[in-house]
Amino acid sequence: MPVELEIVSPEKLLLSRPVEMVVLPAYEGEMGVLQGHSPMIVLLRGGMIRLYEGGQVKEQLYVSGGFAEVTPERVTVLATEATPAADVSRAEGEKRLAAAEADYAAADKSDVVLLDAAMDRIQSARAMVEAAAA
Repeated sequence: MPVELEIVSPEKLLLSRPVEMVVLPAYEGEMGVLQGHSPMIVLLRGGMIRLYEGGQVKEQLYVSGGFAEVTPERVTVLATEATPAADVSRAEGEKRLAAAEADYAAADKSDVVLLDAAMDRIQSARAMVEAAAA
């Protein structure tokens, strides 16, 4: 039985269809979701969302972060930014990575909240570079 998947960015609804399984880049690690999954809300880090059909990855999208609401029948991803894997730019990822690393280097090291946000941006940019290389 498929699980209904919706991926929404601030600009638009990017995808709405049933899939066999979806793997999310959850903040705590990758998370696979099949129909009947326990309900939860998870924080997403930068990375790839992989859509499975027939036991194989059929589509991938890069997300820079966001949230996912999981119910037994549905997964709704509210992405800060989402881009089909084929459209991910390595140059843009490298530009974001350089800017995030510079912000981290310039940050007040006693401001844990600021450092954590900078590290999240670094991780997201690295994921974008990796997505473009794949």
